Amino acid sequence: MRKFTVLISLLMVVGLVSAHAADKKKITIGLVAKSQSNPVFQAAYAGAKDGAKELGPKYDVEVTIDWQTPPDEDAQKQAEAIEQLARGGAQGIVVSCSDANTVTPAINKAVELGSTVMCFDSDAPRSKRLCCYGTDDATCGKLVMKELARVMNDKGMIAILAGNQTAPNLQKRVQGVKDELKNHPNMKLIADGVFYHPETPEQAAEAVNTAQTTHPEIEGWAMIGGWPLFAKNALKWAPGSVKVVSVDALPAELGYVRSGYVAALYAQDCYGWGHKSVEILLNKIVKGESPKDVKIVDPLTKVTKDNADEYVKNWDKWLKK
Repeated sequence: MRKFTVLISLLMVVGLVSAHAADKKKITIGLVAKSQSNPVFQAAYAGAKDGAKELGPKYDVEVTIDWQTPPDEDAQKQAEAIEQLARGGAQGIVVSCSDANTVTPAINKAVELGSTVMCFDSDAPRSKRLCCYGTDDATCGKLVMKELARVMNDKGMIAILAGNQTAPNLQKRVQGVKDELKNHPNMKLIADGVFYHPETPEQAAEAVNTAQTTHPEIEGWAMIGGWPLFAKNALKWAPGSVKVVSVDALPAELGYVRSGYVAALYAQDCYGWGHKSVEILLNKIVKGESPKDVKIVDPLTKVTKDNADEYVKNWDKWLKK
């Protein structure tokens, strides 16, 4: 009789646990980055999935990450994905905007439909989004230029590699470079020296090398994104003959640092874009708590030859290698 009672008690406990698991609130968070092919957004996706797994139990919810990123940059497809996620019942959506003007109406519609929307990396500040987690882009541009001035001994002609001309975060970085350049009177930006391009490694590398061939007077590059460095053998000059300072520190980019092509990289919190965003959204969705500031700044880490080998270990975790 005692064994039977114990068995019944255990079955009741198991039943209660199963019932609790079945009753646990399910939350879907849509992730709409700029492009699937860019490793920084793959890292963000890894961070979001880890955040869902690690933070779900803390908030007593079951979190699913719905990755709705276009294969290549396309702001209209981003807008369509945002509205589709909202109509599908996603409680949270996090987006890196390729073009804020194109995406803003979709963000506002999603909020009206009941989704909590936030941005990461590239903001839509005039939208109804909750907040944005990402780099202080003006500071980022200034840091790139300041380091470039240091490695060029504060003199020489430079160019800026600028990516997508409609991305608001990149516009701010370009302005940051220009603002800092004013502090270095013996350095000049070549005429029409801001080079925009589609954000693929091949097209970025083509933009750099075409510009360098056309303007051999360029002695340094302020790259506000590391797009050409995602591919091998992208820079067609001898290591160190043209100085380069760039943003991000992906594994492929670290090879350029080790070989002397790139003097320094400023690494963004790519993994945290996903992980931190999940935490912010869960705080709002589950607890009703909004962040204190609408702009939450991620830290930039300077990576050089001295710490490149140590920094690459982060990518082993982020991309599960």
